[in-house]
Amino acid sequence: MNRYFTRKILIYALTFFLAVTIDWMIPRFMPGDPIQNMLSRANVNADAAQVMYTYYAHAFQLDLPIWQQYLNFWGALFRGDLGISIYLFPTPVAKVLMRAVPYDLFLLLPAILLSWWAGNNFGAFAARSKWLDNTVSPIGYILSATPYMWLGIFLAWLLGIVLNIFPIAGAYSFDLQPSFSWKFIGSVLQHWFLPFFSLFLVMFGGWAIGMRNMVIYELEADYSHYLEALGAPQRLVRKYAFQNGILPQITGLALQLGVIVAGALVTEVVFSYPGIGYLLLAAIQNQDYFLIQGCFLFIIIGVLIANFAIDIIYILVDPRTRRGMTGETA
Repeated sequence: MNRYFTRKILIYALTFFLAVTIDWMIPRFMPGDPIQNMLSRANVNADAAQVMYTYYAHAFQLDLPIWQQYLNFWGALFRGDLGISIYLFPTPVAKVLMRAVPYDLFLLLPAILLSWWAGNNFGAFAARSKWLDNTVSPIGYILSATPYMWLGIFLAWLLGIVLNIFPIAGAYSFDLQPSFSWKFIGSVLQHWFLPFFSLFLVMFGGWAIGMRNMVIYELEADYSHYLEALGAPQRLVRKYAFQNGILPQITGLALQLGVIVAGALVTEVVFSYPGIGYLLLAAIQNQDYFLIQGCFLFIIIGVLIANFAIDIIYILVDPRTRRGMTGETA
């Protein structure tokens, strides 16, 4: 057991090192100059621009040799310093990310968890009901194949423009300031519903189809036929089928939760929702090395934590995993 976890930790540490190194390298392979891009938005003459370029290049340490920038990056990272955003200068990257993370959690956590619960239960029920499988399951296939962007645009057009029920942009009304008032909370919920609903529908279709296929497969497995031959009640057979079919869905859930801080880029862009996905797009457009690194760092950490959680969950819910760790045979 201890050797298993030691090996896993070493694998995760090596993966973290390689992933973060690639995260550092990718923005620097982008064409263009981030400081020049920043100065192009400022209305200054050529001489002042040259002075400012020298100042900012030194401030962001972009005038150092590339190997020294890499070493300085790791040194700052171990101190918890993600650098200063070029796009939102002089705001620290960590502060920028902390402003966006609550929006991602508020949007994606309910969408992922509710769609997972509803989709799995619906899929398991559809697998046991022929008329429901034939009539409603096609809707699940349509939803799972629907691009987030198209569905988001359609919902914004239908519910936001045609019916004028929900607002279609922002996290709250532009004439309000964040507060704990009912007016502000109501505005937040109104702006939250459309991006949440578009994510929920697509995720629901995917979970439902996945669970439906898994339950049908398990019900056709040898152990299910053996239980039926022994006279076991159908409820017990379906229970075992559901428990075995849920394992891949747990893996999918953990991976979805792992990238939760990455935001839903397409959905957030469609609705101008200020999560990390929307922030990442702005960082790429403005060649903000440090903000891009910070956004992807959150994703890397989230995915690694999710994979580690999968290992722990499988040990708890699947006896076969525990036997494999200890070298036991069935």
